[in-house]
Amino acid sequence: MSEIIGIDLGTTNSGVAVWRDGKPQMIADADGYHLTPSVVALDPDNGQWMVGRQALRLQEHNPRAAIYSIKRLIGRRHEELDVASLHVHILYEIERARGQRGVAVRVGDKALTPQQVSALILRKLKADAEAYLGHPVSQAVITVPAYFHESQRQATRDAGRIAGLEVKRVLNEPTAACLAFAYERLHQERHNVAVFDLGGGTFDVSLLETQEGRLRVIDHDGDNFLGGRDMDRAVLDYVCQWLA
Repeated sequence: MSEIIGIDLGTTNSGVAVWRDGKPQMIADADGYHLTPSVVALDPDNGQWMVGRQALRLQEHNPRAAIYSIKRLIGRRHEELDVASLHVHILYEIERARGQRGVAVRVGDKALTPQQVSALILRKLKADAEAYLGHPVSQAVITVPAYFHESQRQATRDAGRIAGLEVKRVLNEPTAACLAFAYERLHQERHNVAVFDLGGGTFDVSLLETQEGRLRVIDHDGDNFLGGRDMDRAVLDYVCQWLA
């Protein structure tokens, strides 16, 4: 039976892990990195999509060739989005998806849905896992912010399917973090655990109850536009205003 990989599909970086020797093992890529930048970029020379660090290097020279922070768009309808505000954070174009209620993003003459962009990232993580394990991988658990609504979760499943993965479960990111906490303390009594998940593009807060490895989510909330990148931009804006 194929091993099930766990994937953190992040706004800024993504990672993949597998259960080995009784514990989760983060998987490194061919260059030894355990995190893959959640960036894809269109190579102007051959029209092919680059993913991860290759895309990041291209973005440094040609920022408008790159698609990033796609997690903020996945599963969202065009009418939900404040496109003008989004363009403070991104350089690529956002448009209505043809024949769909969702959105598409455009770089040059190429347009992709957020699911297709996410699938490119997932496909690379899948390939990294297969290289590490030495056999094909077809099943995965993917984490998402706790506040993702059902259309965002389904879009994440669709991205996995496009990447060639059967998504066995879409798991809340704070729940995944709390599972790691509970795994280390299976013998202890009941705990109420607050999980603060501050990433590059999102911020989640969840309150969970754990006892003997079992979890119950008490409440959760989050912000899709509060992360490390947003803090960096706030500092940059302040410095620019101060220097002006």
